[in-house]
Amino acid sequence: MPELPNISADEQRLGELSLPLYEIVKRQITEAIMLGKLEPGSVLPSEVALSQTYGVAVGTIRRALMDLTNDGLLSRRRKTGTVVTGRKPQHSLRLFFQYFRLHGLDGSLSKSVTMVTTLANGTASATEAQKLHIDEGAPVVSFHRVRTVDDRPIMHETLTLPRERVADFPESAEDIPSLFYLHLLEHHGIRISAVREQIGADLANEEDARWLGLKLPAAVLTIDEVAYDQMAVPVLIASHRATTANHRYINEVQ
Repeated sequence: MPELPNISADEQRLGELSLPLYEIVKRQITEAIMLGKLEPGSVLPSEVALSQTYGVAVGTIRRALMDLTNDGLLSRRRKTGTVVTGRKPQHSLRLFFQYFRLHGLDGSLSKSVTMVTTLANGTASATEAQKLHIDEGAPVVSFHRVRTVDDRPIMHETLTLPRERVADFPESAEDIPSLFYLHLLEHHGIRISAVREQIGADLANEEDARWLGLKLPAAVLTIDEVAYDQMAVPVLIASHRATTANHRYINEVQ
């Protein structure tokens, strides 16, 4: 039987404040599928067993499973039960902002692994303040991380947030989770509802060469991002720099 996470007390309180519990269950199961904890062909426990695992009503489980089935992540089979299909939610707009969008040259969704290299508290520069709609010099928290696919670095990125929005932000780089948007939702009540990106190309610099293992001269894809919460307030800015030697950036809108 596959191992599934329980909904914590914090997540239950979040459900009362901003998200219905079935959405939290959906995200927990989706994350397990994306991270390989639920492999293709895995048969989920019964709805009653799942309701006991998650500590929610059977109707909540039924709604979550129905939505995941409609998204193509699960399949309901008469004799077998609920089965993980192995499909990835790359075409689901509801999950659009949670997952990595560099795909293989054949169009397949790449499973990336992130490693946070630095974490720092500072103050907002004039540019950061303008993008985040905060005062120049206001406290911010920033971290840098590297994404790898099959142990090969393909992107490095720096993310910055207003400190007042994430008062209990992790104190060490090791505690920052890989699915960061999901972390913002579940631990800070911040739902990323829209993202504005400026995409370009640039010559790789020494830092790119260091983190991406490039031999200069080389080109990199650049993505400057501003992410907005459910109230259309900018809450995060990020600078992504990637090599596209073996990957392509996919942007799908339905």
